[in-house]
Amino acid sequence: MKKLVTTTCLLAAACVADRPTDTGTWMQPITADDCPAGIPAAIVPAADQDLAFILDARGVQKYTCGAAGAWVFVAPDAEVYRGNQTFIYHYAGPTWEWLDGSTVVGARVSGATVDATAIPWLLLRAASHNAVEGKMTDITSIQRVLTTGGLAPAGACTPGDAADVPYTAQYIFYRTKSDHSANNIRCGAE
Repeated sequence: MKKLVTTTCLLAAACVADRPTDTGTWMQPITADDCPAGIPAAIVPAADQDLAFILDARGVQKYTCGAAGAWVFVAPDAEVYRGNQTFIYHYAGPTWEWLDGSTVVGARVSGATVDATAIPWLLLRAASHNAVEGKMTDITSIQRVLTTGGLAPAGACTPGDAADVPYTAQYIFYRTKSDHSANNIRCGAE
């Protein structure tokens, strides 16, 4: 997949509002009703996290064959989108890069295997951001949910082999909001 490069915002409303809705517009806030069902408690973000936006992803999980003849995860390579509009390029780090050039790099906090045929659902915290001020600047937590595919190929491999395994997921992005945290929306919180 190609890295997204742009100097203008392709969807004007995305430049001025914080939360998309499931209709694809960015003008109305999303609610807890937009959260997928069945999120395990192990990957629920802290109480000071508040839902920023939810996007879908499609791409591949890249693997290489290590010296011991076993598949080793390398990086994701995915587009993160809503409707027909891609907003984020997701790549090694793991990094999410918005069209405006702002990035967030995640660090795994916890995971849960919800489907044995798919990569785990995850909770990640923001480990770093780049110097570009933009949509990803204040993202502090990320959930990966509703995964399909993406697991390493089965069986042994020959060192030097590579595999791109298709996957889909939904990424849920959060911002820290400490004041009135009882009002924060967190997917999976009871």
